[in-house]
Amino acid sequence: MMKNAAKLKETMEPGRVYRRLDLEGLSTALDRDLKTLVASGEVRKLASGLYCRPRDTTWGAAPPDDRELVRAFLKTDDFLLTSYDNFTDLGLGLTQVYNTYVVYNHKRFGDFQLGGKHFRFRRVPAYPAALSKEYLLVDLLNHLNDLPDDVSAVLRNLKSRLGQYNRDRVSDCLKLYGNPAARRVLREAYV
Repeated sequence: MMKNAAKLKETMEPGRVYRRLDLEGLSTALDRDLKTLVASGEVRKLASGLYCRPRDTTWGAAPPDDRELVRAFLKTDDFLLTSYDNFTDLGLGLTQVYNTYVVYNHKRFGDFQLGGKHFRFRRVPAYPAALSKEYLLVDLLNHLNDLPDDVSAVLRNLKSRLGQYNRDRVSDCLKLYGNPAARRVLREAYV
Protein backbone atom coordinates (compact mmCIF):
# COMPACT_ATOMS: atom_id res chain seq x y z
CA MET A 1 0.00 0.00 0.00
CA MET A 2 1.30 3.41 -0.85
CA LYS A 3 2.39 5.74 1.92
CA ASN A 4 -0.26 8.41 1.11
CA ALA A 5 -3.05 5.81 1.07
CA ALA A 6 -1.89 4.51 4.46
CA LYS A 7 -1.99 8.05 5.87
CA LEU A 8 -5.50 8.54 4.48
CA LYS A 9 -6.64 5.26 6.04
CA GLU A 10 -5.28 6.31 9.44
CA THR A 11 -7.22 9.59 9.35
CA MET A 12 -10.48 7.71 8.70
CA GLU A 13 -12.23 6.64 11.90
CA PRO A 14 -13.40 2.98 11.78
CA GLY A 15 -17.18 2.70 11.38
CA ARG A 16 -17.67 6.28 10.27
CA VAL A 17 -19.05 7.01 6.80
CA TYR A 18 -17.32 9.71 4.76
CA ARG A 19 -18.36 11.58 1.68
CA ARG A 20 -15.56 12.01 -0.83
CA LEU A 21 -15.74 15.77 -0.19
CA ASP A 22 -15.06 15.15 3.53
CA LEU A 23 -11.73 13.55 2.58
CA GLU A 24 -10.48 16.26 0.22
CA GLY A 25 -7.37 17.91 1.54
CA LEU A 26 -6.25 14.72 3.29
CA SER A 27 -4.50 13.40 0.20
CA THR A 28 -2.89 14.98 -2.85
CA ALA A 29 -4.18 12.08 -5.00
CA LEU A 30 -7.46 11.30 -3.25
CA ASP A 31 -9.11 9.23 -5.99
CA ARG A 32 -6.00 7.08 -6.48
CA ASP A 33 -5.59 6.54 -2.73
CA LEU A 34 -9.27 5.68 -2.26
CA LYS A 35 -9.05 3.23 -5.16
CA THR A 36 -5.98 1.61 -3.56
CA LEU A 37 -7.69 1.36 -0.15
CA VAL A 38 -10.88 -0.08 -1.66
CA ALA A 39 -8.89 -2.64 -3.69
CA SER A 40 -7.02 -3.76 -0.56
CA GLY A 41 -10.25 -4.03 1.48
CA GLU A 42 -9.09 -1.40 3.98
CA VAL A 43 -11.95 0.91 2.93
CA ARG A 44 -15.36 0.02 1.51
CA LYS A 45 -17.10 2.00 -1.20
CA LEU A 46 -20.75 2.13 -0.07
CA ALA A 47 -22.20 4.15 -2.95
CA SER A 48 -21.00 6.78 -5.37
CA GLY A 49 -18.98 9.22 -3.27
CA LEU A 50 -19.53 7.36 0.06
CA TYR A 51 -16.75 5.46 1.82
CA CYS A 52 -16.24 3.73 5.14
CA ARG A 53 -13.29 2.26 6.97
CA PRO A 54 -14.86 -0.88 8.47
CA ARG A 55 -14.75 -1.56 12.21
CA ASP A 56 -13.08 -4.85 13.08
CA THR A 57 -15.03 -7.23 15.29
CA THR A 58 -14.48 -10.82 16.37
CA TRP A 59 -16.70 -11.87 13.45
CA GLY A 60 -14.93 -9.76 10.85
CA ALA A 61 -15.51 -6.30 9.41
CA ALA A 62 -18.74 -4.73 10.64
CA PRO A 63 -20.89 -2.67 8.26
CA PRO A 64 -21.48 0.95 9.22
CA ASP A 65 -24.45 1.86 11.36
CA ASP A 66 -27.53 2.57 9.23
CA ARG A 67 -28.04 5.97 10.86
CA GLU A 68 -24.41 6.90 10.16
CA LEU A 69 -24.82 5.83 6.53
CA VAL A 70 -27.97 7.93 6.04
CA ARG A 71 -26.45 10.89 7.89
CA ALA A 72 -23.50 10.96 5.49
CA PHE A 73 -25.73 10.50 2.45
CA LEU A 74 -28.09 13.34 3.42
CA LYS A 75 -25.39 15.53 4.99
CA THR A 76 -27.68 16.12 7.98
CA ASP A 77 -28.98 14.52 11.17
CA ASP A 78 -32.51 15.74 10.41
CA PHE A 79 -34.31 12.55 9.36
CA LEU A 80 -36.29 9.63 10.77
CA LEU A 81 -35.06 6.14 9.92
CA THR A 82 -37.62 3.35 10.12
CA SER A 83 -38.69 0.16 8.40
CA TYR A 84 -41.97 -1.51 7.57
CA ASP A 85 -40.67 -4.35 9.78
CA ASN A 86 -41.42 -2.07 12.75
CA PHE A 87 -45.11 -2.46 11.92
CA THR A 88 -45.00 -6.15 12.89
CA ASP A 89 -44.14 -5.09 16.47
CA LEU A 90 -47.62 -3.52 16.73
CA GLY A 91 -49.20 -6.99 16.89
CA LEU A 92 -51.87 -6.28 14.28
CA GLY A 93 -51.32 -9.42 12.21
CA LEU A 94 -48.67 -8.29 9.76
CA THR A 95 -46.52 -11.20 8.65
CA GLN A 96 -44.28 -9.93 5.85
CA VAL A 97 -40.55 -9.38 6.29
CA TYR A 98 -39.20 -6.32 4.50
CA ASN A 99 -35.66 -5.55 3.42
CA THR A 100 -36.25 -1.87 2.75
CA TYR A 101 -35.52 0.93 5.17
CA VAL A 102 -37.66 4.06 5.00
CA VAL A 103 -36.07 7.46 5.59
CA TYR A 104 -38.40 10.40 6.22
CA ASN A 105 -36.55 13.62 5.50
CA HIS A 106 -36.80 17.09 3.99
CA LYS A 107 -34.13 16.74 1.25
CA ARG A 108 -34.25 13.58 -0.87
CA PHE A 109 -36.79 11.19 -2.34
CA GLY A 110 -36.40 7.97 -4.24
CA ASP A 111 -34.89 4.53 -3.81
CA PHE A 112 -31.15 4.19 -3.23
CA GLN A 113 -28.72 1.33 -2.59
CA LEU A 114 -26.31 2.34 0.17
CA GLY A 115 -23.80 -0.11 1.57
CA GLY A 116 -25.66 -3.03 -0.02
CA LYS A 117 -28.97 -2.08 1.61
CA HIS A 118 -32.13 -0.67 0.04
CA PHE A 119 -33.31 2.70 1.38
CA ARG A 120 -36.53 4.43 0.34
CA PHE A 121 -36.22 8.16 0.93
CA ARG A 122 -39.49 10.02 1.38
CA ARG A 123 -39.57 13.78 1.49
CA VAL A 124 -42.34 14.74 3.90
CA PRO A 125 -43.25 18.00 5.65
CA ALA A 126 -43.09 16.58 9.19
CA TYR A 127 -41.98 13.55 11.19
CA PRO A 128 -41.23 12.99 14.88
CA ALA A 129 -37.74 13.07 16.36
CA ALA A 130 -38.10 9.43 17.48
CA LEU A 131 -40.37 6.47 16.84
CA SER A 132 -43.27 5.72 19.16
CA LYS A 133 -45.91 3.02 18.88
CA GLU A 134 -48.55 5.71 18.33
CA TYR A 135 -46.57 7.19 15.45
CA LEU A 136 -45.97 3.71 13.98
CA LEU A 137 -49.72 3.03 14.14
CA VAL A 138 -50.49 6.21 12.17
CA ASP A 139 -47.66 5.49 9.73
CA LEU A 140 -48.97 1.94 9.22
CA LEU A 141 -52.42 3.28 8.43
CA ASN A 142 -50.92 5.85 6.05
CA HIS A 143 -49.33 2.99 4.08
CA LEU A 144 -51.72 0.12 4.72
CA ASN A 145 -52.76 -0.27 1.10
CA ASP A 146 -49.09 -0.37 0.01
CA LEU A 147 -48.43 -3.47 2.11
CA PRO A 148 -49.07 -7.00 0.82
CA ASP A 149 -50.75 -8.13 4.06
CA ASP A 150 -54.45 -8.82 4.61
CA VAL A 151 -55.86 -5.33 5.22
CA SER A 152 -59.17 -6.59 6.63
CA ALA A 153 -57.35 -8.71 9.25
CA VAL A 154 -55.22 -5.73 10.28
CA LEU A 155 -58.33 -3.55 10.69
CA ARG A 156 -60.09 -6.25 12.76
CA ASN A 157 -57.06 -6.57 15.01
CA LEU A 158 -56.82 -2.80 15.31
CA LYS A 159 -60.31 -2.55 16.84
CA SER A 160 -59.44 -5.12 19.51
CA ARG A 161 -56.04 -3.60 20.32
CA LEU A 162 -56.76 0.15 20.35
CA GLY A 163 -56.71 0.15 24.15
CA GLN A 164 -52.94 -0.50 24.04
CA TYR A 165 -52.34 2.94 22.58
CA ASN A 166 -52.51 6.30 24.32
CA ARG A 167 -55.49 7.90 22.59
CA ASP A 168 -54.23 11.48 23.05
CA ARG A 169 -50.84 10.59 21.53
CA VAL A 170 -52.55 8.78 18.64
CA SER A 171 -54.69 11.86 18.08
CA ASP A 172 -51.62 14.14 18.13
CA CYS A 173 -49.75 11.90 15.67
CA LEU A 174 -52.81 11.73 13.46
CA LYS A 175 -53.07 15.54 13.31
CA LEU A 176 -49.37 15.98 12.58
CA TYR A 177 -48.62 13.01 10.30
CA GLY A 178 -51.83 11.24 9.29
CA ASN A 179 -53.32 11.19 5.82
CA PRO A 180 -57.10 11.26 5.19
CA ALA A 181 -57.32 7.45 4.95
CA ALA A 182 -55.60 7.02 8.33
CA ARG A 183 -57.92 9.62 9.88
CA ARG A 184 -60.99 7.80 8.52
CA VAL A 185 -59.82 4.38 9.75
CA LEU A 186 -59.09 5.64 13.25
CA ARG A 187 -62.33 7.62 13.44
CA GLU A 188 -64.24 4.42 12.60
CA ALA A 189 -62.12 2.28 14.95
CA TYR A 190 -62.69 4.56 17.93
CA VAL A 191 -66.49 4.43 17.51
